[in-house]
Amino acid sequence: MKRVINIGLVLIFCVLGYWLYLSIQDPIAFRAERETRKDAVIQSLRKLQIAQDIYRSVTGTYASNFDTLFNVLMTKEITVEKLEADPTDPTNQDKFIKTIIKKSAKDSIFTLLGGPMNLDSLRYIPYGEGKIFEIAADTIRQQNSLVNVVQVGTKYKDFMGTFADPRYKKYDALYDPEKMIKFGDLNSANTNGNW
Repeated sequence: MKRVINIGLVLIFCVLGYWLYLSIQDPIAFRAERETRKDAVIQSLRKLQIAQDIYRSVTGTYASNFDTLFNVLMTKEITVEKLEADPTDPTNQDKFIKTIIKKSAKDSIFTLLGGPMNLDSLRYIPYGEGKIFEIAADTIRQQNSLVNVVQVGTKYKDFMGTFADPRYKKYDALYDPEKMIKFGDLNSANTNGNW
């Protein structure tokens, strides 16, 4: 009888030990996975931010969909204005020579992104299992003038996988799977990221 009680106690201790291990391991795994996935999404958003800036340099507005964005970047040219001091009169700092250079938008984007890449793949959310970033562009009236605005982003639940459950809020009070991670804002003229 004493032996059965000892075996029962050992089993209870094993189960309690396993629960203790899970209660420690679960928040650590959540935080590590959240940071890994969030960093990948931020890198994609930064590349899209650069793409939108180049698109705006070419067209004067922001792209409201990915097909238009990537088509313009692959086929159009960007105009670069270069101002240099007049070499014939180095003492006069008010005299400049303006040089206009036409450059392929594709070359500009590849230079800024670190080399050739498939731009079409930027529309897909890392760890999103085929989901696409939300993209929107518009114009708003700000200080009596029309201003172009853009917003590109996604909700945490779209890339957090099994950690998209609201129960993980217990490990981080600020975590909300419905919260957007994005750059830009359709209500103000800025292209800053909220990360």
